[in-house]
Amino acid sequence: MIIVREVAQLRKIIAERRQLGTNGAKTINDSASLQQHKVGFVPTMGYLHEGHASLMHKAREMADTVVLSIFVNPIQFGPNEDLESYPRDEARDLEVARREGVDIVFLPTVAEMYPQPTQTKIRVSALTDRLCGASRPGHFDGVTTVVAKLFNMIGPDLVFFGMKDAQQVAVLQQMVTDLNMNVTIVPCPIVREADGLALSSRNVYLSAEQREQALVLSQSLRKVQEVSEDIVTNTITIRQLHQMVESTITSSPLADIDYIEILTFPGLEPLLPEQRLCDVQEDVIVALAVKFGNTRLIDNIRIQKAEVLSHV
Repeated sequence: MIIVREVAQLRKIIAERRQLGTNGAKTINDSASLQQHKVGFVPTMGYLHEGHASLMHKAREMADTVVLSIFVNPIQFGPNEDLESYPRDEARDLEVARREGVDIVFLPTVAEMYPQPTQTKIRVSALTDRLCGASRPGHFDGVTTVVAKLFNMIGPDLVFFGMKDAQQVAVLQQMVTDLNMNVTIVPCPIVREADGLALSSRNVYLSAEQREQALVLSQSLRKVQEVSEDIVTNTITIRQLHQMVESTITSSPLADIDYIEILTFPGLEPLLPEQRLCDVQEDVIVALAVKFGNTRLIDNIRIQKAEVLSHV
């Protein structure tokens, strides 16, 4: 496993691996072989958990070279958010990456990523107006900008993102489509603890009591799954579905709801309150953001309804 901290060195190493090809035989004059060598990329902010590991595992299955980035991106944090306190553990992260068979770990500094204040940002409109985009103004501008920079540095064929942040997946797919980026976004399922809590680097902030009460998130989504699969109860309206989720979450005294939204996916369009779930033709996402103390957790469930389903 190669650890890289500079962009120039990263580009050089990836170019060399493409030239050597999958089997280590030099193929610099063979354009077909160059195209066949797939580079898979997993962008992260570190403090890796098994959710990240699942992305690396999928990348290892689908790509010849696997690149992992670890970078806490300052331009996606708001002024009162947890940039300085965001958990970091480089040694632990490198051990996870090694275990999962990562080939290259990119560990840039802020100065390497932003040698001068960036005056160029990428903004995806409409999709960023709801959910975390509404709660965290400017957040997705920072996400799209840093991801575009990483794409330009690495030139990946496949990029792997977890569906826990479904809005991020939708926004980045829109960016890739709109800007004709030669990369395929591969969404991967949410990974949960045995008790249902979605894995997150921020879970470390939770006290024992907060963590116990945070289970209302997955419990509310499990109820959504049950009603969506039942031929009788899936006649529930969007308003009733919202009320059911809200009542489950508010059963926790410590839960402070940021949002509960029921939208189409990936368009993130609102549904009419009196519309029946069974009448919706598109995929539906029930997305949550809830604070426990100072810790903001997100979670969601996707109800696949469209005839042509994605590979998620």
